[in-house]
Amino acid sequence: MVKKAIKETEVSSKIKIKLKSYDHKLIDNSCRQIVEIGLRNNVEIKGPIPLPTEVHKYTVNRSSFVHKDSREQFEMRIHKRLIEILNPNQRFIEALKEINLPAGIEIEIKTV
Repeated sequence: MVKKAIKETEVSSKIKIKLKSYDHKLIDNSCRQIVEIGLRNNVEIKGPIPLPTEVHKYTVNRSSFVHKDSREQFEMRIHKRLIEILNPNQRFIEALKEINLPAGIEIEIKTV
């Protein structure tokens, strides 16, 4: 009876951190910062896991009226990373709130 109660209270929580950016160097540095914070606070980390890069391609006419065959092509790449933290402690969560990420990084934090 006592062992079952202990197992129920040991339900592991998990935090998923998803990062998005147009610049792969910025996102790699931000992932490194989060992993270092996790290592300093003794939490188990999985990642950073690279997710598939979104590529948006655009084709634009060079001139507005004539020369329809003359076109320019542009693309935007959105790089994504996923970091999973297993059994986070309160110190890690406080340090995560105080992290200073550069502009151009979108961060999404979920608790599971």
